[in-house]
Amino acid sequence: MEHAHDIFIKRCFDLAALGLGNVSPNPLVGAVLVKNGQIIGEGYHQKIGEAHAEVNAIASVKQESDLKDATLYVNLEPCVHHGKTPPCTDLIIRKGIPRVVISMTDPNPKVAGKGIEKLQAQGIEVTSGILENEAKHLNRRFIRYMTSDRPYVILKWAKTEDGFMDVLRPIDRSGAPSWITNTFCKQLVHKWRAEEDAFMVGKHTAIMDNPQLTVREWTGRNPKRVSIDFDDNLPRDLEIFTDESDNLIFTGNAPKVQNRTRFFQISSRKNNLEEILRHLHREMVQSLVVEGGSELLHNFIDKGLWDEARVFTGNHYFRRGIKAPHIQGINESHQAFGNSRLKIVYNKI
Repeated sequence: MEHAHDIFIKRCFDLAALGLGNVSPNPLVGAVLVKNGQIIGEGYHQKIGEAHAEVNAIASVKQESDLKDATLYVNLEPCVHHGKTPPCTDLIIRKGIPRVVISMTDPNPKVAGKGIEKLQAQGIEVTSGILENEAKHLNRRFIRYMTSDRPYVILKWAKTEDGFMDVLRPIDRSGAPSWITNTFCKQLVHKWRAEEDAFMVGKHTAIMDNPQLTVREWTGRNPKRVSIDFDDNLPRDLEIFTDESDNLIFTGNAPKVQNRTRFFQISSRKNNLEEILRHLHREMVQSLVVEGGSELLHNFIDKGLWDEARVFTGNHYFRRGIKAPHIQGINESHQAFGNSRLKIVYNKI
């Protein structure tokens, strides 16, 4: 039989996931208040800079007196520091909530167990580690962002049944890209664009495919668009220079700003991915999706600078062309979308 703690923590996971795409670089957090085995309040962190999950859950309770005999469930340790909002630990203590059940401690060095210690010091009963692995997977972007000097990196590409990403095309923008998957997959990618912070393409992909990298088949905010242009000569009529989103271009020239496009100077034409990722981390990019092309994807794979790969396979055969990368990882999952398939792989690191 499933333990009651598991049931209510899973509800926290469901609530927390509703914030994906709106709270970065904050974590995904859901909170549930339970009295006598019944949910009396719940909430989640809905938008960066706004109330945290615990605040929203407490505010949703009809009878405040019920809090004196309630248990607060939350998938991440309540914050103990002042950020854009006051510490949630202070509110929990002030409201007299006697018990708190937590999935995982906060990897943010400003918290990192201090929230639990403060609650316990006030006589509050704290239980932690409930479905901890599931909680870490939910907030894998936040954990990477907090524990490394880079965003959580997702590689994404589509390949044919015979392993090709594209046919051979002239580098003059005269040949349209070959569509490999279907409209269901396209819609899913647009959903991802609304959920992740930034999408990156290489210089050749920016020229040859001229991708918009915006959300059109879904609803939500556009991600930041990232590319590398060391010689600073990408045509300015490309879609990645429009003002629909913030655009971050890495060049060998001095930094500059043109409307919503910012140019960042990098020191090397090659072996520059770590430097670029550090820049993106400073720009509070918590998650980055790398769409291609082949050379850029291979560079991320060869350096081990990736956390997750999302690989579509469509029912087409090119016979020849640009070979798709080969990737190995753990915890593979598979899903079918009509005549196309999606495989998700996580890095062993």
